[in-house]
Amino acid sequence: MERVPALDEPLKKSLGPATAKVMAEALDLHTVGDLLHHYPRRYAERGELTTLSDLPLDEHVTVVAQVADARVLTFNGSKGRGQRLEVTITDGSGRLQLVFFGKGVHKPHKDLLPGTRAMFAGKVSLFNRRLQLAHPSYELLRGDGEEAVDVWAGALIPIYPASTRLESWKIAKAVDAVLPSAADAVDPLPEALREGRGLAELPEALRLIHRPRTKADIADARERLKWDEAFVLQVALARRRHADTQLPAVARRPTPDGILDAFDAKLPFTLTDGQNKVSKEIFDDLATEHPMHRLLQGEVGSGKTMVALRAMLAVVDSGGQAAMLAPTEVLAQQHHRSVTEMMGELAEGGMLGGAERATKVVLLTGSMGVPARRQALLDLVTGEAGLVIGTHALIEDKVQFHDLGLVVVDEQHRFGVEQRDALRGKGKQPPHLLVMTATPIPRTVAMTVFGDLETSVLDQLPAGRSPIASHVVPAADKPHFLTRAWERVREEVAKGHQAYVVCPRIGDEEDKKKSGPSAADEAERRPPLAVLDIAEQLRTGPLTGLRIAVLHGRMHPDDKDDVMRRFAAGELDVLVATTVIEVGVNVPNATAMVIMDADRFGVSQLHQLRGRVGRGSAPGLCLLVSEMPEATPARQRLNAVASTLDGFELSRIDLEQRREGDVLGQAQSGVRSSLRVLTVIDDEEVIAAAREEATALVLADPDLTGHPGLATALDALLDKDREEYLEKG
Repeated sequence: MERVPALDEPLKKSLGPATAKVMAEALDLHTVGDLLHHYPRRYAERGELTTLSDLPLDEHVTVVAQVADARVLTFNGSKGRGQRLEVTITDGSGRLQLVFFGKGVHKPHKDLLPGTRAMFAGKVSLFNRRLQLAHPSYELLRGDGEEAVDVWAGALIPIYPASTRLESWKIAKAVDAVLPSAADAVDPLPEALREGRGLAELPEALRLIHRPRTKADIADARERLKWDEAFVLQVALARRRHADTQLPAVARRPTPDGILDAFDAKLPFTLTDGQNKVSKEIFDDLATEHPMHRLLQGEVGSGKTMVALRAMLAVVDSGGQAAMLAPTEVLAQQHHRSVTEMMGELAEGGMLGGAERATKVVLLTGSMGVPARRQALLDLVTGEAGLVIGTHALIEDKVQFHDLGLVVVDEQHRFGVEQRDALRGKGKQPPHLLVMTATPIPRTVAMTVFGDLETSVLDQLPAGRSPIASHVVPAADKPHFLTRAWERVREEVAKGHQAYVVCPRIGDEEDKKKSGPSAADEAERRPPLAVLDIAEQLRTGPLTGLRIAVLHGRMHPDDKDDVMRRFAAGELDVLVATTVIEVGVNVPNATAMVIMDADRFGVSQLHQLRGRVGRGSAPGLCLLVSEMPEATPARQRLNAVASTLDGFELSRIDLEQRREGDVLGQAQSGVRSSLRVLTVIDDEEVIAAAREEATALVLADPDLTGHPGLATALDALLDKDREEYLEKG
């Protein structure tokens, strides 16, 4: 599809090669369209100053403020060799210090006289416990009488997401140069939709967002541009869903008195209402003649594996095979172990003592020995094995199935789309697909990120699961709290239980030689705590005498499996690990977890980790250790995790803090988010309405022949990577 020529023009043609090069390297902006879709982050008002009191540490910021005072200090003798200019700027409520050194003192000393107003841009650092900007760039804001720069003529000054190499005001000038091209932008929204909802036309919206005269201009522009983002994404997903309904698949129905009935009959407990409801949704999908695409999300420990296993057995009943894809060998082995234990003699097909309706359950991982691997491949191609559980080794060319009917993918976000696609390509016809995640996703995110999947939610915990108490341990402010944390671990071990200690880093990385200014930064902010260092400190310090082992991703698979087996068997007291234990590790006797440098993990990840304890009848304890000060966002994040066990609530908090770029990037094959004004938490109504409109439009015109502007926008907004992602799904 042709992209819009005016917006597709390379920036070097409009701005010159030097500016275009910096735009590409610093902000990943390459075309006129990219720059016009790089919207201001906020707007500063003439005559009103920005708040300096809550600037984020270590971030590049742009502020509009007034110079309160400026003074030059001389050091290293009186000859003026060492000079420092200290400028204090104010916004009426807070103050911020700017510092300039050496030869860089003269020009700002001349420019920044008390009373001068300017825009300042730089990285916020901490010096003597005060916030400061060192060597900031600045642009003076001249009064209307002087040579007023056009960009600043309006009452609202756009502040753009900027970088050290490209200040906000330079971006604003570049936008001015290309803004006339917006007049040629082809509108992606169908006219009827735009008029029906009273939305501005696209060229007008682009003009208003970059050069608004009033706050109402900004609101109108954002309303319109949100619709572009929501609608184009939903059209892409609706086309994907529509294409799926055109594919053929074999309907898979469980046979009466088959292996599923035999399995249900031997379960020592009854399924929860949630498990029954979700199972019915899955069985209904499996019985249709086009491929199921379902996302099964549920809290840690809500029984997703049980639901998936019953679906797999239903497919085996119908004469097909089912494959479960796990992200790590540890997890694949764990799933294989728990599935064979749950099935008992039903997993011993073709073996002495196997039940009459049994099947074979095989494991396939990259580190298996040659004979075991050869046998597993043979069992798959002959159909002897009804169930296979494995890692990405399942995707290799050599692996062939007799009749693959269902693919279950565990922990969706850890698998590339290509991997999922390769496995689905192994069926004679497209197999049904069930995707599982233990990271609870708010409904709108699911609609935006996994809009091509139907969603089932398990939000009930099975009976007998214990509550988990969570506490923040402020190691820097109150070191005795950390001492008490290790005492608590000893107390749990004394009761016959076990504990995890989680660290962000392994610790066997080569020390990179530090050079330049970053060495000073490093001293200010130490590297994350490491498994190998902490394990050694615990062995010789607070946990002396306990049986301690380490587990991390760079260990040999056999060693990893051996450590996990020993921990599960109760032969170890404390496991010091990285996040390899984040998913699927199930040791009911482990009751305590200490997470070191907890502020280095995301909210959802902390929730996942915490779910490893309290899996038995004894209550769980999770201690979040951090050196971050009380008032920082990092500590607020930890307080939120400690205050609730509701994963859906936490995922909302996580999203509000991180915005969707991470979420979409992670889910959509690593490409950067196309969402710039749409926020999936706040714009629920827009997303839901856009989904309805998109579904109706695609049903009527799947190839978009009657909507060339929309087809063009789809090509422009969903770059090639994401198009492929949606194609493959």
